[in-house]
Amino acid sequence: MNPRLRTPEVRRSRRPRWFSALAALAGVVGLSGVACAQTGLIEDLAAFPQDKLEISDGKKTKHVFQVWLADSPQRQSQGLMFVRDLPDLRGMLFVHDHPRDISMWMKNTYIPLDMVFIDVHGKIQQIIPDAVPHSLAIIRSDKPALAVLEIAGGEARRLGLHPGQRVTHPALVSH
Repeated sequence: MNPRLRTPEVRRSRRPRWFSALAALAGVVGLSGVACAQTGLIEDLAAFPQDKLEISDGKKTKHVFQVWLADSPQRQSQGLMFVRDLPDLRGMLFVHDHPRDISMWMKNTYIPLDMVFIDVHGKIQQIIPDAVPHSLAIIRSDKPALAVLEIAGGEARRLGLHPGQRVTHPALVSH
């Protein structure tokens, strides 16, 4: 019989029974792995810890933000992906265990963001404005940073944020 004319039932009958079960399991594991690799499990931002973050010049407080804290690898991977609107003076803070070169991208991020890199002394060291939504271009700190504050695109310029300003948040104190 011509192999192309066989029905699927005939083809399957020539394989060991365990083969079908193994193929089905591999398909389920493979598909779930792809979904997790691309987006992970999306957690509601309401479940992220929240707190106030202050940016100031000297002793005078300039701006008080309400921020979500990306306090786990999963939350750091998620960041502000899929967020459609970010009000003024809102953001997300990513704090690392020690200063390091930080790289990020905007995959699955629907709004432009300003990336405010913070050094080990709690000072703004660099601002990358208006990161492009959905871009796969890598956004890098120009030197090791301890943390990154993501805020709405254009907000750093609107508020006059600049390197050297002090950033105060409880997660930065322990460093």
